[in-house]
Amino acid sequence: MATYNKRGYKSPKEKAEKLDTTIAQEEIIDEKDSTTAGVFSKLDESANKTEEFVEKNQKYIFGLVGLVALLTVGYLVYTRFVSEPKQDTAANEMFASQQFFKQALDAPKGDSLFNLALNGEKGKSGFIKLADEYSGTDAGNLANYYTGISLLNTGKFAEAIKYLEKFNSSDMMLKALAIGAIGDANSELNKPKEALELYIKASETNKNELTTPRFLFKAGKTAMALNQKPDALKYFTEIKEKYETSPEASQIDGYIGMAQ
Repeated sequence: MATYNKRGYKSPKEKAEKLDTTIAQEEIIDEKDSTTAGVFSKLDESANKTEEFVEKNQKYIFGLVGLVALLTVGYLVYTRFVSEPKQDTAANEMFASQQFFKQALDAPKGDSLFNLALNGEKGKSGFIKLADEYSGTDAGNLANYYTGISLLNTGKFAEAIKYLEKFNSSDMMLKALAIGAIGDANSELNKPKEALELYIKASETNKNELTTPRFLFKAGKTAMALNQKPDALKYFTEIKEKYETSPEASQIDGYIGMAQ
């Protein structure tokens, strides 16, 4: 029959260790449960506050949602049934005036053709009427440009500025030409300082081989008239160094000599 050595008997200690481990695990679980419960409690509290806010302000919230929906639908309806047809009508009306404008640019004395472009003929609207009646459309915006250039060429400089300042375009070439044309109008109105600023702005709006040397040249001549020779020399030199193939470069050495 087997016997146990009481000194070497370890079972009670192991049982105590297991008991301690179990108690520790239970404490950890209790702590986790307590933390989780706290998190859920905060979430419930936040949810309750949100529900209370929605319930209290639901009229305003639904009203705001309805307003956004109404504005969206209104914009789509306006674009589809008002703006687009209006744009098409304006573009069709503009065709005849554009033909007069092109002919006027090629004619030695195009005043009469510019006037036809401005005022229209045989029931067709001219640029002035198109710019006013179709403002807010792309065609109406373009009509501002045509009107401004036509008025500039018929000697109505102050009116030209008014229409050209209304014109805005993402086409940087056309934008540079419009700014330069306002400079021309100011120059004709004997406002050289304003003209110089606009020529510089036009030359910097869209760096290219056509408009940049053109307006640098005008800026240089205007600076000379204002007795600002160092500035004039700078503009003329830029043409010589960077735009040597431009028409302005063919006569630039003489202007550089005058500015030195």
